[in-house]
Amino acid sequence: MEPEAAEQEKEKEKEKEKLCRRCKSTYEPSGNTARSCRFHPSFFVCRRHDDQKRYYELRDGDPPYAAKFYDCCGAEDPDAAGCTTDFHVSYDD
Repeated sequence: MEPEAAEQEKEKEKEKEKLCRRCKSTYEPSGNTARSCRFHPSFFVCRRHDDQKRYYELRDGDPPYAAKFYDCCGAEDPDAAGCTTDFHVSYDD
């Protein structure tokens, strides 16, 4: 393969849709901006009300009085829109 053709092939590869590892959306690198990706930078956690200090991920059998929320912003809906925006980050990066 000629060097020029190889370079063009690399450019085409860069422009293919990629999958963002933060928001799980597909995107084209040429359209990636600082506000393209909306995500939660922290985990959806469960905190017991009795001691207010222990954090752990949700598991089967957690007590019904446990508060469930995103640790970064306090949103209680696991499907809540992200609280932070930034560039998409590909699994290839």
